[in-house]
Amino acid sequence: MDVVTGAFGYIGRYITAHLLSEKHDVKTITTHVDKPNPFGPAVEAFAYAFDRPDRLVETLTGVDTLYNTYWIRFPHGQMTFEMAVENTGTLFECAARAGVRKIVHISVTHASPKSPLPYYAGKGQQEELLKKSGVPYAIVRPTLVFGKEDILVNNIAWLIRKFPLFPVAGDGRYRLQPVYVADLATIAVGTAKETVSSIIDAIGPESVTYRELVELIANAIGRRVLFIRMPPEVTILLGRAAGLLVNDVILTGNELKGLMGEYLTSEQTPNGLTRLSEWLAENRGTIGSGYSSELDRHFR
Repeated sequence: MDVVTGAFGYIGRYITAHLLSEKHDVKTITTHVDKPNPFGPAVEAFAYAFDRPDRLVETLTGVDTLYNTYWIRFPHGQMTFEMAVENTGTLFECAARAGVRKIVHISVTHASPKSPLPYYAGKGQQEELLKKSGVPYAIVRPTLVFGKEDILVNNIAWLIRKFPLFPVAGDGRYRLQPVYVADLATIAVGTAKETVSSIIDAIGPESVTYRELVELIANAIGRRVLFIRMPPEVTILLGRAAGLLVNDVILTGNELKGLMGEYLTSEQTPNGLTRLSEWLAENRGTIGSGYSSELDRHFR
């Protein structure tokens, strides 16, 4: 029996599908137990219940591997990065009490408690809590994760479909190494079979600049777009204005700093197999056909 946090979400859904394909029994812990269950009776859903640790311990008792995807993209309402870190600590403590054999934790490249960017600092704090939990672990650090349910790539495509102009912060030459979400799931499940604790990056086979990424998307959907270079501050202001139109948060200042700082890259050898350019060509008809709302997905 394995547990995947957030199996009805994005990364967690692909990890769950991979485990089910290998005939694992799977259950999920989620903040949205009433969400439509894409796996039907094959996956039972339980609430996180961070305020009731004994219930979490009960859910985790008898579990071989806990796959943790729990995190937030940005603070919203009463939910903060600090609270998400605290909740993660509770989850790891309960896993230790329940006798979970191993925890596979999905982090992010360049995670560090000392990072100047709160997202990456919080991810680093999660990692430190895991190391102190006493449970053998694998920390998987993906770069930019793309797939059909992805928000960033999809919404870039949506904007290109809707508008003839596309703002690019700075020179657009900052690099990314996108990794396909199903490849990430394969890597994560593979680490569970290792007997020692480990930290590994999950990296796609292509390295592109941000400008090249947007051009690949535009070419895939057959749209001509005029790129306009802008200072990062102006790009964020435009993003906020567009966010008001769609009632969502399109891009935060810290996310842009991470992109421009090349946080979504790695010095390790790529271990993902799917090329972004080929995936875009195969999915040209669907990417960007609708807007994907982060607030709808996680907070509403």
